[in-house]
Amino acid sequence: MRARLQGAVARPASRAPRAPLHCRRWLGLAGGLLALAIIAVLGITVGSRDIALGDILGALRAPNLRDDQHLIVSLLRMPRTVVAILAGMALGVAGALMQAVTRNPLAEPGLLGVNAGAALAVLIGMTAFGLTSVLQYVWCAFAGAGLAGAAVFAFGQSRGAGAHPVRLVLAGAGLSVMLTSSAGIILLNAPPEVFDGFRHWAAGSLEGSGYASATVLAAAVAAGLAAAWAIVGQLNAMALGHDVGLALGVNVRATAQLACLAVMLLAGAATAAVGPIAFVGLVAPHLARLSCGPDYRWILPLSALYAAVLLLGADVLGRVVAAPAEVAAGIVACLIGGPFFVWVACRYRLSRL
Repeated sequence: MRARLQGAVARPASRAPRAPLHCRRWLGLAGGLLALAIIAVLGITVGSRDIALGDILGALRAPNLRDDQHLIVSLLRMPRTVVAILAGMALGVAGALMQAVTRNPLAEPGLLGVNAGAALAVLIGMTAFGLTSVLQYVWCAFAGAGLAGAAVFAFGQSRGAGAHPVRLVLAGAGLSVMLTSSAGIILLNAPPEVFDGFRHWAAGSLEGSGYASATVLAAAVAAGLAAAWAIVGQLNAMALGHDVGLALGVNVRATAQLACLAVMLLAGAATAAVGPIAFVGLVAPHLARLSCGPDYRWILPLSALYAAVLLLGADVLGRVVAAPAEVAAGIVACLIGGPFFVWVACRYRLSRL
């Protein structure tokens, strides 16, 4: 018996000591910034056409509009890189907010039907009203994301117990199927030009992204981040549970409403700009928690940083794997995030959800 107790006591001491939390936070931040800088450089240099480094630097310093290589860098690759970073930031923060409010590690805009709602609203705007610009149909994406999110929360309510995490996942999956099927019905009866445009957009391709998309995304990300940061302290309290949050004086309903507004702005704008991209908002918050722990004052900015790295990396990888053709970033993100989703679902038992 004494030997068993000694072994039980000695076992934790044999584990390798982990780095202090504040060191892991700063290392995670520095590593994310370094990875983003490297991938951003690749985003400007990698493409179907080889461009010399000197021409790239010249296009960044003083673009010559008569040089086609300068035009490729300044009007195609630069805005594409900026849009990927901004859209990734939006999806990462939206996923972190949804996981905080629902206390569900599987929550993210793509899995809870928010992206599908925005996509259906954009398709309706394209078909019924002839909208062709991001500046035009981004309002449809906001409305669709908000209505889909409200529907998921309504369907995911447990009797007398609020929104249950498992019910939210099931409601989001069911609503996503319904919305996607409705979009397919509309698309089959849409004009050919609408079908071609929507097919390219729905795959999550960043090809052809311009500064108009970047402007819309920048405004939405700024507003969404401001709303998220205003409730970051309340999110830490809500992560302890609904009752604990109330006991600590948190206005749970107002916090959830402001978080939903931020998700609507972030997910709606990202979907309007680059299409319904899934799993980026799921993976990034989990990577952030591994680096910084449960503090949402760190989770939100690190989720934005890591999601930008993931989406831009998926876009760059999509240009390489099938060169000179391209694979849409949304498809590459699903190939990366799908196994991660299975791992998270296996790691967290339903009783813990």
